[in-house]
Amino acid sequence: MPRQPTMADIARQAGVSRVTVSYALNGRPGVSEQMRDRIIGIARDLGFNPNSSARALHGTVSRPVGMTLRRPASDAHTVEVFRRELISGIQTELSARDLGLALQYVGDAAEETAVYRRWHGERRVGGVLVCDLESDDPRIGPLAALGLPAVVVGGPVPGGALTGIWNDDEAAVDSAVRHLAGLGHRGITRVSGPAGMLHTAVRDAAFTAACRRAGAAAAIVCADYTAHTGGLVTRRILSSPNRPTAIVYDNDVMAVAGLAVAREMGLRVPDDLSLVAFDDSPLCRAVRPALTVLGRDLVAYGAHAVRLLFDVIGGRPPAAVLDHTATLIARDSSGPAPQTA
Repeated sequence: MPRQPTMADIARQAGVSRVTVSYALNGRPGVSEQMRDRIIGIARDLGFNPNSSARALHGTVSRPVGMTLRRPASDAHTVEVFRRELISGIQTELSARDLGLALQYVGDAAEETAVYRRWHGERRVGGVLVCDLESDDPRIGPLAALGLPAVVVGGPVPGGALTGIWNDDEAAVDSAVRHLAGLGHRGITRVSGPAGMLHTAVRDAAFTAACRRAGAAAAIVCADYTAHTGGLVTRRILSSPNRPTAIVYDNDVMAVAGLAVAREMGLRVPDDLSLVAFDDSPLCRAVRPALTVLGRDLVAYGAHAVRLLFDVIGGRPPAAVLDHTATLIARDSSGPAPQTA
């Protein structure tokens, strides 16, 4: 049986990269019409079937895309809006390509790296999407050495070993602080995500700097994105003799839990306390008062990550890709600082 022509064959004859061939055959921008016509003509002469592009990319695209979640499978119902909508965007993009998502729950970085090695050795996935980038991430080196196509969701990746897609968290956090400072708040606490995560460190530093510029006292309390911990730390913050007049939470789940605790403690939102959440969700809009948020299109973010992964599979070298920045959506949970504070 004769060998099926591949995108590499087309690229070689056209004198371009496989990424350019992929863009041309899939009608994506970034290729001139003259070059697109030339590539399509070469593909036709070689007998290349555009619908078999998965096989052309060494067969990798015909397999599912892999992704891990670092939490017990029993905690699936607690996944915050970021991960839910990110996965929704990933699956939407993959479904359009008739591909699936292989999702694996893991306990730590070592187990996650072992999963990547197993997937690669068994040819289970065509590539992986990596989340929860750490400041000194132990997964990046082994994953780059494997040669398994990968895109890190959150970055940029230190050293540039892998492609990373990321948001401008510094600008987003700054907009939240400026919003609260503009309402007269001079004591603001941030309830952050897990320590060790790169985006946590970036947001912490941006928060401290923004409060300094605004002349506001800044405090940071580390949490873990869960409603349970969000409620516990909120109670501790509001029990302090020097409690803040505003709290910025790193996700929707903790913010909703914090709102409930504030009510239990007899505080009125926003009259006594203003609240802001990172990432919008139906929860943020359903509670009363509705929560002021830093909103971004997470579904589009997930879809963009998948498209980048296909670019990597097609031969694109590692790159740092800046996606859109979260914008502040002011709702009823943020208001002027109390005059007696």
